[in-house]
Amino acid sequence: MRSGRHFLLLCLLAGAVAFFPMPADAHVKWFAPYIVGAAPQSIGTVLSDPWFWIGLALVVVFFSVTRLVETSRWGERIHDGLDYVTSPLWKRIDDYIRVTVGAFFVAIFSVGGVYLTPDLKTPAEWVSWLQLLIAALIFYRSTMPLAGIGIIALWLLALRDYDLFHLFDYLALGVGIAGYLVIEPSKNEALRSHRFEVLRWGLAIALMWSSLEKFAFPGWFYPLVEEKPFLTFGMPRDVFIPMAGIAEFTMGFGLLWTPLVRRLSAVALLVIFTAAVWPFGRIDLIGHGLIMAILVAVACDQYRITRFLPSLKMHAPAIPGGIAAAMALFMTAYWGLHAGFYGADGFTGSPTDERATHSFNEEHPHGPKSDSGIGAPPTK
Repeated sequence: MRSGRHFLLLCLLAGAVAFFPMPADAHVKWFAPYIVGAAPQSIGTVLSDPWFWIGLALVVVFFSVTRLVETSRWGERIHDGLDYVTSPLWKRIDDYIRVTVGAFFVAIFSVGGVYLTPDLKTPAEWVSWLQLLIAALIFYRSTMPLAGIGIIALWLLALRDYDLFHLFDYLALGVGIAGYLVIEPSKNEALRSHRFEVLRWGLAIALMWSSLEKFAFPGWFYPLVEEKPFLTFGMPRDVFIPMAGIAEFTMGFGLLWTPLVRRLSAVALLVIFTAAVWPFGRIDLIGHGLIMAILVAVACDQYRITRFLPSLKMHAPAIPGGIAAAMALFMTAYWGLHAGFYGADGFTGSPTDERATHSFNEEHPHGPKSDSGIGAPPTK
C-alpha cells in the first residue's frame, strides 16, 4: 500500500510538470517553411501576452511543489522508486547511449541528404558516408573521441549552406553529445564523472534556445496548427503556442535544477516527444532520437547531487528567480544575436520590401515546405 501511494504521488508530480500542452514539439523547421532572417516579434509583445505570465506562474508552482516534496521524507522514497524502475538500464547506461547515438547516425545515413537534422539538407552524397563512419567509430571506446570530432565537423560543414544563427539551434546539443563521446572513454574518473552533466547541459540549453522560436516567430507554427488542429487540444492557437514555449523552456531549465526536478522534467519531456511521433512520423522520431535518448539517461540518473550552485538550488524561493534569470539571458541573447545578424528590421534575402515569414527560399531550394504546399517554389 505504501509503495502504491509513493507511485501515485510520483505520477501526480510528473503529471503536474507535464500539464502544459506540448505534443506540437516537433521542430517546426522540419515540417513548415520559414525564413530565419525575418523580423521576430518584439520582446515587448511577448511580455505583454497574459498567457506568457500565466504559464510561468503555473511552472513556478509545479516546480516549487516538487522541490518541497523532494526535501520531505517523500523525496527519498520517490528517488528510490525511480531508481528501482530504472536500475536495469542505469547499470548499462553508457552502452545505451553509445548504441542510440550510433543508431541515430545509421538512420540519417539511410535517409540521406541531410547534415544532422531534417531541415539541414545537403545534395552532397559523401556527407552520408561520413555519418556512417561516425557510427562505426562509436563501436570502439578508443575511437569514440573521433566520433565526437566528426559531429562537430558535420555542424561546421553545414555552415557552407546555412546561416550561423540557424545553426545555433543545434550547437549546444551537438557539443554536449561530442563532449560525452570524448569524456566517456577517459581513464580520468574525476573527468569522466561529468559525462552525463555535459549531455544534460547540452540538451537543456538546446531546448531553452529552440523554445524561443514560439515567442519570436509564432507565425511559423500556424501552418502546422492549420494542418493538424488537434495539436492544440481545442485551445486558440495564440494561447497554445506561447504556453507550449513556456513549457519547453522551463522543462529544459528543469534539467539543470535539483535531482527530482530534473528527473521529472525528463520524464515529462520524454512523454511529450514520444507523443509527437504519432502525428509527425518517423522524421520526428529520427530527428528527436538523440534528445529522447538523453532524456532517458537523465530520468535514470541515480546521482543525487547538484554540482552547479547547490546552495542556491536547495531553496524553493530560488526557482522563480532562476527561471527569470534564465529567461532574461536567453531572450536577450536570441533577440540580440538575431538583430546583430539580420538587422533590427530583419532580412529575408528578398529583393522586395516584403518581410514574409513563410516563402520559398531560392538560395536553399532543398529547404522544407509544409504538407499543404506552403513554401513551395512559385509557379511560373
